[in-house]
Amino acid sequence: MGAVLTALGTLTAVVVAGWVLGRLRILGPHASAVLARLVFTVATPALLLVSIGRTDLHVLASRAALATWTSTAAVAVVAALVLRFALRRDAGDVTLGTLASSYVNAGNLGLALAVFLLGDPVAAVPTLLFQLLVLAPIAFTVLDAHRDGTGATSPQPAAPRARLDPRPDADARDLAPDDGTDPPPPGGARRVAAALRATLRRTLTNPIIVGTLTGLVLAALPWELPDVVYGPFELVGATAAPLALLTFGMSLAVPAADRERAPRADLTLAVVLRSVVHPALAALVATAFGLHGEARLAVVAMAALPTAQNVLVYAIQYGRGQALARDAGLVTTLLALPVLLVVTALL
Repeated sequence: MGAVLTALGTLTAVVVAGWVLGRLRILGPHASAVLARLVFTVATPALLLVSIGRTDLHVLASRAALATWTSTAAVAVVAALVLRFALRRDAGDVTLGTLASSYVNAGNLGLALAVFLLGDPVAAVPTLLFQLLVLAPIAFTVLDAHRDGTGATSPQPAAPRARLDPRPDADARDLAPDDGTDPPPPGGARRVAAALRATLRRTLTNPIIVGTLTGLVLAALPWELPDVVYGPFELVGATAAPLALLTFGMSLAVPAADRERAPRADLTLAVVLRSVVHPALAALVATAFGLHGEARLAVVAMAALPTAQNVLVYAIQYGRGQALARDAGLVTTLLALPVLLVVTALL
């Protein structure tokens, strides 16, 4: 387990450096938000373009990939259903809570674990691709759709009150919702077309989705691009992981009295799903798909990883679920070593 200790030690050192920077306010009071925006709009898209662009997409057809995608999707669906219908959270909180429960640190800890424990970095690729191609685009689409005028994700609004016309002959056409917006265009087809255009516009203007789609196009090309093309993106993308960890450390530097606290039920759900349910479910699914030995260990080890620090970056970017993303990342990271030790001992 030297690989796990080395990877966790490296992550911890960078987080501590971020905590020191935040505690001493060396970078100013808004450094955490600025770094989060830099990671979201520049560093992570560049990293995704390079990582996916150099990936052999045939890895998605393996049984290990299918087991990974099935177990992760199941955890995400369970988290979303519990948050929405049992805990009555709105769309923004459901989305961030789902990410905290299912989005793992495959890019940093996962790759290191795959190399040192399994001897093959490809073991982390199915997890990375599912998160980048499925979880992230869905989450960003929902969060972008619920932004308010300030750029933060807004809670569900109350139903608008009708504007009553005092005239006695007022008909139904005069009873329009007074929400400050223009009425929708007539006709169901036009409304659907407008909604589709808005969704497409939000999707194509999200930096991370753009980076992912560009990487997919490059990976599908029948030829390899020269390294000189990837070079600038690779250089910028290399800053994504350390900057995300520094941002995480800065978020922990805020005095406890001033920090927003994550709802206990939401945090408990995220930690249980992340550190207990997902590894156990991944083991069952991998066995059902006929995986044994190192192939099954790879699937379960990736499922046992802690919540990714990028979830906090996304929470800061959209202004929702920051406390949950921070606390889930901290607690699941502390639990990662014992959980991985148990997984390795059993499998």
